[in-house]
Amino acid sequence: MPEGKWSVAHKMWDPVIVIKGAGDVATGIAHRLHRARFTHLLMVEIPEPLCVRRAVAFSEAVYEGGAEVEGVKAVLIDGLRLLAKVWEKGAVAVMVDPEWKAVEALKPHIVIDAIMAKKNLGIRKEEAALVIGVGPGFTAPKDVDVVVESKRGHDLGKALYEGSAEPYTGFPGEVMGYSRERVLRSPVAGMVKHVKAIGDEVKKDDIILYVGDNQVLGPFDGVLRGLIREINVTAGEKIGDIDPRGIKEYCYTISDKARSIGGGVIEAILHWITRPHKVKEIKRPGAKLQKWT
Repeated sequence: MPEGKWSVAHKMWDPVIVIKGAGDVATGIAHRLHRARFTHLLMVEIPEPLCVRRAVAFSEAVYEGGAEVEGVKAVLIDGLRLLAKVWEKGAVAVMVDPEWKAVEALKPHIVIDAIMAKKNLGIRKEEAALVIGVGPGFTAPKDVDVVVESKRGHDLGKALYEGSAEPYTGFPGEVMGYSRERVLRSPVAGMVKHVKAIGDEVKKDDIILYVGDNQVLGPFDGVLRGLIREINVTAGEKIGDIDPRGIKEYCYTISDKARSIGGGVIEAILHWITRPHKVKEIKRPGAKLQKWT
Protein backbone atom coordinates (compact mmCIF):
# COMPACT_ATOMS: atom_id res chain seq x y z
CA MET A 1 0.00 0.00 0.00
CA PRO A 2 1.63 3.30 -1.06
CA GLU A 3 1.98 5.88 1.69
CA GLY A 4 1.88 9.63 1.48
CA LYS A 5 5.17 10.93 0.17
CA TRP A 6 6.99 13.97 -1.12
CA SER A 7 6.47 14.59 -4.81
CA VAL A 8 9.90 15.23 -6.34
CA ALA A 9 8.37 16.92 -9.37
CA HIS A 10 6.14 19.26 -7.39
CA LYS A 11 8.15 19.50 -4.15
CA MET A 12 5.02 18.85 -2.14
CA TRP A 13 4.04 16.16 0.33
CA ASP A 14 1.14 14.06 -0.95
CA PRO A 15 -0.75 12.61 2.05
CA VAL A 16 -3.30 9.80 2.00
CA ILE A 17 -6.78 11.35 2.25
CA VAL A 18 -10.13 9.65 2.83
CA ILE A 19 -13.28 11.65 2.05
CA LYS A 20 -16.53 10.41 3.55
CA GLY A 21 -19.18 10.93 0.90
CA ALA A 22 -18.90 11.39 -2.86
CA GLY A 23 -21.82 13.69 -3.62
CA ASP A 24 -21.52 17.01 -5.41
CA VAL A 25 -19.93 18.93 -2.51
CA ALA A 26 -17.54 16.08 -1.68
CA THR A 27 -16.69 15.89 -5.38
CA GLY A 28 -15.95 19.62 -5.48
CA ILE A 29 -13.53 19.08 -2.59
CA ALA A 30 -11.88 16.06 -4.24
CA HIS A 31 -11.62 17.88 -7.57
CA ARG A 32 -9.84 20.89 -6.05
CA LEU A 33 -7.54 18.65 -4.04
CA HIS A 34 -6.66 16.63 -7.13
CA ARG A 35 -5.99 19.78 -9.16
CA ALA A 36 -3.77 20.99 -6.31
CA ARG A 37 -1.68 17.76 -6.70
CA PHE A 38 -3.14 15.86 -3.76
CA THR A 39 -3.51 12.56 -5.59
CA HIS A 40 -3.91 9.87 -2.90
CA LEU A 41 -7.68 10.29 -2.62
CA LEU A 42 -10.23 7.66 -1.57
CA MET A 43 -13.94 8.51 -1.35
CA VAL A 44 -16.28 6.16 0.55
CA GLU A 45 -20.01 5.94 -0.15
CA ILE A 46 -23.20 4.09 0.74
CA PRO A 47 -24.42 1.25 -1.56
CA GLU A 48 -27.17 3.40 -3.12
CA PRO A 49 -26.07 7.07 -3.17
CA LEU A 50 -28.87 9.64 -3.03
CA CYS A 51 -27.07 12.46 -4.83
CA VAL A 52 -29.26 14.75 -6.93
CA ARG A 53 -26.54 16.69 -8.79
CA ARG A 54 -25.35 13.45 -10.38
CA ALA A 55 -23.67 15.09 -13.39
CA VAL A 56 -21.00 16.52 -11.07
CA ALA A 57 -20.72 13.75 -8.47
CA PHE A 58 -18.16 10.96 -8.21
CA SER A 59 -20.86 8.95 -6.40
CA GLU A 60 -22.06 8.00 -9.89
CA ALA A 61 -19.09 5.64 -10.02
CA VAL A 62 -21.00 3.40 -7.60
CA TYR A 63 -23.63 2.83 -10.30
CA GLU A 64 -21.50 3.11 -13.44
CA GLY A 65 -18.09 1.83 -12.35
CA GLY A 66 -16.53 5.21 -13.06
CA ALA A 67 -17.29 8.90 -13.40
CA GLU A 68 -15.63 12.03 -14.74
CA VAL A 69 -16.13 15.62 -13.59
CA GLU A 70 -14.36 18.53 -15.28
CA GLY A 71 -11.48 16.39 -16.49
CA VAL A 72 -10.87 14.42 -13.28
CA LYS A 73 -11.78 10.74 -13.33
CA ALA A 74 -13.02 8.52 -10.51
CA VAL A 75 -12.93 4.72 -10.52
CA LEU A 76 -14.97 2.32 -8.39
CA ILE A 77 -12.92 -0.27 -6.49
CA ASP A 78 -14.10 -3.24 -4.46
CA GLY A 79 -11.16 -3.32 -2.08
CA LEU A 80 -8.10 -1.43 -0.90
CA ARG A 81 -5.81 -3.77 -2.83
CA LEU A 82 -6.76 -1.84 -5.99
CA LEU A 83 -5.95 1.61 -4.63
CA ALA A 84 -2.38 1.77 -5.92
CA LYS A 85 -3.41 1.00 -9.51
CA VAL A 86 -6.11 3.68 -9.49
CA TRP A 87 -3.75 6.29 -8.04
CA GLU A 88 -1.02 5.37 -10.53
CA LYS A 89 -3.49 6.14 -13.32
CA GLY A 90 -4.14 9.57 -11.84
CA ALA A 91 -7.73 8.85 -10.84
CA VAL A 92 -9.73 9.26 -7.63
CA ALA A 93 -10.77 5.98 -5.99
CA VAL A 94 -14.37 5.41 -4.88
CA MET A 95 -15.45 2.51 -2.69
CA VAL A 96 -18.74 1.37 -1.18
CA ASP A 97 -18.03 1.45 2.54
CA PRO A 98 -21.02 2.64 4.60
CA GLU A 99 -19.30 1.75 7.89
CA TRP A 100 -16.03 3.51 6.95
CA LYS A 101 -13.97 0.38 7.58
CA ALA A 102 -11.40 1.66 5.09
CA VAL A 103 -10.44 4.41 7.51
CA GLU A 104 -9.32 1.90 10.10
CA ALA A 105 -7.64 -0.38 7.55
CA LEU A 106 -5.89 2.33 5.53
CA LYS A 107 -5.00 4.61 8.43
CA PRO A 108 -4.96 7.78 6.31
CA HIS A 109 -3.19 10.97 7.25
CA ILE A 110 -6.34 13.06 6.67
CA VAL A 111 -10.07 12.30 6.96
CA ILE A 112 -12.71 14.71 5.61
CA ASP A 113 -16.38 14.30 6.49
CA ALA A 114 -18.27 15.71 3.48
CA ILE A 115 -21.43 13.63 3.84
CA MET A 116 -23.42 16.85 4.41
CA ALA A 117 -25.70 15.11 6.91
CA LYS A 118 -26.00 18.33 8.97
CA LYS A 119 -24.84 16.31 11.99
CA ASN A 120 -21.89 14.25 13.15
CA LEU A 121 -22.55 10.63 12.18
CA GLY A 122 -19.61 9.36 14.20
CA ILE A 123 -16.39 10.95 13.01
CA ARG A 124 -13.62 11.02 15.63
CA LYS A 125 -10.40 13.00 15.86
CA GLU A 126 -8.55 9.73 16.43
CA GLU A 127 -9.31 8.60 12.86
CA ALA A 128 -6.39 10.55 11.39
CA ALA A 129 -3.70 13.10 12.15
CA LEU A 130 -5.97 15.78 10.63
CA VAL A 131 -9.77 15.50 10.69
CA ILE A 132 -11.97 18.04 8.86
CA GLY A 133 -15.74 18.36 9.13
CA VAL A 134 -17.79 20.17 6.46
CA GLY A 135 -20.89 22.08 7.55
CA PRO A 136 -22.99 21.97 10.74
CA GLY A 137 -22.75 19.18 13.29
CA PHE A 138 -19.05 19.50 14.11
CA THR A 139 -17.16 21.58 16.67
CA ALA A 140 -13.44 22.35 16.42
CA PRO A 141 -11.27 21.37 18.14
CA LYS A 142 -13.63 19.09 20.08
CA ASP A 143 -14.79 16.51 17.49
CA VAL A 144 -12.66 17.60 14.53
CA ASP A 145 -9.54 19.68 14.02
CA VAL A 146 -11.14 22.07 11.52
CA VAL A 147 -14.69 22.89 10.44
CA VAL A 148 -15.38 24.36 6.98
CA GLU A 149 -18.44 26.59 6.66
CA SER A 150 -20.99 25.30 4.13
CA LYS A 151 -23.73 27.94 4.40
CA ARG A 152 -23.97 30.33 1.47
CA GLY A 153 -23.08 33.86 2.43
CA HIS A 154 -20.17 35.92 3.67
CA ASP A 155 -18.37 33.03 5.42
CA LEU A 156 -18.91 30.26 2.85
CA GLY A 157 -15.75 28.14 2.66
CA LYS A 158 -14.17 29.65 5.77
CA ALA A 159 -11.90 27.29 7.74
CA LEU A 160 -12.83 27.43 11.42
CA TYR A 161 -10.19 26.25 13.90
CA GLU A 162 -12.47 26.94 16.86
CA GLY A 163 -16.24 26.66 16.98
CA SER A 164 -18.93 25.37 14.64
CA ALA A 165 -20.46 26.15 11.27
CA GLU A 166 -23.77 27.98 11.08
CA PRO A 167 -26.70 25.73 12.07
CA TYR A 168 -28.88 24.22 9.35
CA THR A 169 -31.95 26.34 8.68
CA GLY A 170 -33.75 24.10 6.20
CA PHE A 171 -33.63 26.87 3.57
CA PRO A 172 -31.31 26.47 0.57
CA GLY A 173 -29.36 29.52 -0.58
CA GLU A 174 -31.42 32.04 -2.53
CA VAL A 175 -30.99 32.19 -6.33
CA MET A 176 -32.94 34.84 -8.26
CA GLY A 177 -35.39 35.13 -5.39
CA TYR A 178 -36.00 31.37 -5.08
CA SER A 179 -34.85 29.36 -2.06
CA ARG A 180 -36.83 26.40 -0.74
CA GLU A 181 -38.74 26.18 -4.03
CA ARG A 182 -35.54 25.21 -5.87
CA VAL A 183 -35.42 21.83 -4.16
CA LEU A 184 -37.87 19.10 -5.19
CA ARG A 185 -38.77 16.66 -2.42
CA SER A 186 -40.57 13.36 -2.53
CA PRO A 187 -44.25 13.71 -1.53
CA VAL A 188 -44.38 10.04 -0.46
CA ALA A 189 -42.16 7.01 -0.14
CA GLY A 190 -41.84 5.05 -3.37
CA MET A 191 -39.98 4.34 -6.59
CA VAL A 192 -38.80 7.28 -8.68
CA LYS A 193 -39.64 7.36 -12.40
CA HIS A 194 -38.14 10.12 -14.54
CA VAL A 195 -40.06 12.22 -17.03
CA LYS A 196 -37.42 14.91 -17.49
CA ALA A 197 -33.61 14.55 -17.56
CA ILE A 198 -30.79 16.61 -16.08
CA GLY A 199 -30.19 19.60 -18.34
CA ASP A 200 -33.78 19.80 -19.61
CA GLU A 201 -35.58 23.12 -19.67
CA VAL A 202 -38.70 23.02 -17.52
CA LYS A 203 -41.75 25.22 -17.22
CA LYS A 204 -43.90 25.83 -14.18
CA ASP A 205 -46.20 22.84 -13.57
CA ASP A 206 -44.33 20.55 -15.98
CA ILE A 207 -44.20 16.97 -14.73
CA ILE A 208 -40.58 16.38 -13.69
CA LEU A 209 -40.90 12.84 -12.32
CA TYR A 210 -43.16 10.44 -10.51
CA VAL A 211 -42.74 8.93 -7.07
CA GLY A 212 -44.99 5.90 -7.22
CA ASP A 213 -48.17 7.28 -8.83
CA ASN A 214 -47.56 10.81 -7.55
CA GLN A 215 -46.54 13.58 -9.94
CA VAL A 216 -43.80 16.01 -8.96
CA LEU A 217 -44.25 19.29 -10.81
CA GLY A 218 -41.87 22.11 -11.69
CA PRO A 219 -42.36 25.02 -9.25
CA PHE A 220 -41.18 27.67 -11.76
CA ASP A 221 -39.44 28.04 -15.12
CA GLY A 222 -35.78 27.02 -15.21
CA VAL A 223 -33.44 24.15 -15.99
CA LEU A 224 -33.32 20.78 -14.23
CA ARG A 225 -29.88 20.93 -12.60
CA GLY A 226 -30.24 17.79 -10.49
CA LEU A 227 -32.35 14.64 -10.48
CA ILE A 228 -32.06 11.60 -8.24
CA ARG A 229 -31.66 8.18 -9.84
CA GLU A 230 -34.64 5.91 -10.38
CA ILE A 231 -34.49 4.33 -6.95
CA ASN A 232 -36.76 3.90 -3.95
CA VAL A 233 -36.89 7.02 -1.78
CA THR A 234 -38.43 7.99 1.52
CA ALA A 235 -41.05 10.71 1.95
CA GLY A 236 -39.44 14.13 2.08
CA GLU A 237 -36.23 12.98 0.38
CA LYS A 238 -34.50 15.53 -1.86
CA ILE A 239 -35.12 14.29 -5.40
CA GLY A 240 -34.49 17.25 -7.72
CA ASP A 241 -32.96 20.69 -8.16
CA ILE A 242 -34.35 23.43 -10.41
CA ASP A 243 -32.07 26.34 -11.37
CA PRO A 244 -34.04 29.51 -12.21
CA ARG A 245 -31.05 30.99 -14.09
CA GLY A 246 -31.80 28.57 -16.91
CA ILE A 247 -28.14 28.11 -17.92
CA LYS A 248 -27.73 24.51 -19.05
CA GLU A 249 -23.92 24.50 -18.67
CA TYR A 250 -24.30 24.94 -14.90
CA CYS A 251 -25.77 21.42 -14.73
CA TYR A 252 -22.42 19.92 -15.73
CA THR A 253 -19.95 22.04 -13.75
CA ILE A 254 -19.06 22.19 -10.06
CA SER A 255 -21.03 24.82 -8.16
CA ASP A 256 -19.53 27.96 -6.66
CA LYS A 257 -20.51 26.57 -3.25
CA ALA A 258 -18.62 23.30 -3.70
CA ARG A 259 -15.56 25.12 -5.07
CA SER A 260 -15.54 27.51 -2.11
CA ILE A 261 -15.78 24.65 0.37
CA GLY A 262 -12.98 22.86 -1.49
CA GLY A 263 -10.83 25.96 -1.10
CA GLY A 264 -11.47 25.98 2.64
CA VAL A 265 -10.41 22.34 2.87
CA ILE A 266 -7.18 23.06 0.98
CA GLU A 267 -6.46 25.95 3.36
CA ALA A 268 -6.96 23.66 6.37
CA ILE A 269 -4.63 21.03 4.94
CA LEU A 270 -1.88 23.48 4.01
CA HIS A 271 -2.22 25.20 7.38
CA TRP A 272 -1.61 21.81 8.99
CA ILE A 273 1.25 20.73 6.70
CA THR A 274 3.14 24.01 7.03
CA ARG A 275 2.76 24.56 10.76
CA PRO A 276 5.32 27.07 12.02
CA HIS A 277 6.88 24.77 14.60
CA LYS A 278 8.35 22.63 11.78
CA VAL A 279 7.08 19.24 12.87
CA LYS A 280 9.29 16.52 11.35
CA GLU A 281 7.00 13.55 11.86
CA ILE A 282 3.31 12.77 11.62
CA LYS A 283 1.98 9.86 13.63
CA ARG A 284 -0.65 7.86 11.82
CA PRO A 285 -2.84 5.91 14.24
CA GLY A 286 -1.57 2.34 14.52
CA ALA A 287 1.15 2.88 11.91
CA LYS A 288 4.81 3.80 11.74
CA LEU A 289 5.80 7.44 11.88
CA GLN A 290 5.67 9.05 8.44
CA LYS A 291 8.68 11.34 8.12
CA TRP A 292 8.58 14.58 6.19
CA THR A 293 10.22 18.01 6.34
